[in-house]
Amino acid sequence: MTVGITNAILGLMLSGVLAGFVLFRKNKLNPKPNITTFSGKISVIIPARNEETNLPYLLQSLQNQTIQPNEIIVVDDHSTDSTKSIAESFVVKVLSSPELPNGWTGKNWALWNGYLHSTGDLLIFLDADVRLKPTSIQSLIAKQQEVGGAISVVPYHTTEEFYETFAMIINLLASFVFTSPFEKWNPIKGMFGACIVCSRADYEKIGGHKSIRSEIIDDLNLGAALQKAGINVNNYIGHGIISFRMYPNGLKSELEGFSKSAFSSISKIHPITLGLIILWLIGLIISQLSWFFIQTSFFIPLITGYVLYMFQIFYLNYFIGRFGIVQPIFHFLSMIFFFVMLLYSLYQAVFLKKAIWKGRYINIGRRDNS
Repeated sequence: MTVGITNAILGLMLSGVLAGFVLFRKNKLNPKPNITTFSGKISVIIPARNEETNLPYLLQSLQNQTIQPNEIIVVDDHSTDSTKSIAESFVVKVLSSPELPNGWTGKNWALWNGYLHSTGDLLIFLDADVRLKPTSIQSLIAKQQEVGGAISVVPYHTTEEFYETFAMIINLLASFVFTSPFEKWNPIKGMFGACIVCSRADYEKIGGHKSIRSEIIDDLNLGAALQKAGINVNNYIGHGIISFRMYPNGLKSELEGFSKSAFSSISKIHPITLGLIILWLIGLIISQLSWFFIQTSFFIPLITGYVLYMFQIFYLNYFIGRFGIVQPIFHFLSMIFFFVMLLYSLYQAVFLKKAIWKGRYINIGRRDNS
C-alpha cells in the first residue's frame, strides 16, 4: 500500500513538472529585427497614476530607441505625487485625465483619452513601469508587421527588494497563461496589458477601450474583443528586450496590485490551460509537504519532487524574471504569498465587490456599459 501511494505521489509531481514545460513556450521577440524603418506614424500611450519612481526609466529609454516614436503621450491619471512634473521634464505630450465618469475604470479612461489625442497609425500602449532596450520599439514593430493583428508582451520582471521576489509564483503562472499553446483555441484569449501593440484601424474597429470601459481586467477583455472582431492576437515574453519593475512602493502595493483582478481573470483562461496550471500547482504543493515527512518513507519521493520543481523554476526564471536564489530554493515562500493574494482577491470579488488600487476603489462585478 505504501509503495503504491509513494509511486502515485511521485507520478503526480512528475506530471506537474511536465505540465509546466508543456505550458511554457519561449515566444520571444527578435532582439535584432530586420526592419529599420516604419512608413506610418507611431504613437506611444502611457497611463500613469503615482508613477514618479518608474516613469523616468521608461521615458529615458524611449529617447534611446533605434526607431523613434512620432509622439509619446503620458496621461496623468490624477496623480498625487510628482508624476506629472516628471513627465513634463521630458519632450513628450502630457495630458491630465478628465474626471472619471461613471461606468469607467481609471486605466481604461486614461488609455482612451490618450488614444483620442493621438495621431499614430500604430498604437503602442505601455505601462509606466516598463523599461526598454534601445531596439525594443523596433522589435515590437517588426513582430507586429510579421504576424499582423495585435500583439502583447509579458515583460521580464526585475526586482530590487526582497519583498518583490514574493511575486515569483504569480509571474510563473502568468507566463503559463500567456504562452500556453492551448490559448490559440481560446475565443476570448487576452493580452498582457503592460505592453500592447495594434494598428489604429484595428483598435477603432472594436471601439478601443471604450468598448471595455467598465472592465477591471482591461488587457484580457481587450484581447477578447479583438479576437471576437476577427483580429489576430499573439503574446510574447520580453526576455532580453522589454522588462518592468512592478511594485517598488512596498509589499502592500504588491498585494493590492495582484489581487485586484486575480480571481476575476480565472474565467478567461482556456480549460486545458487552467487544468494544466492546476496540475502544476498540485504537484508543487505536494512537493512542499516534504518537510513534514522527514522521518517517513514518503520523504524521498517528496523531496525528489521538490528538487525537480526547484530546478524547473530556476530554468523558467531565466526567461521570466529576476527573483534571486532564495525564492526558487524555498519556493513555498512565494506560494504562501500567492495563496494570500488569491484569498484576498476572492474576498474583494465576492464580498466587497470592489478592490482598492493606488488610493482608488474599483467596482468588481457591476457592469455599466450604457
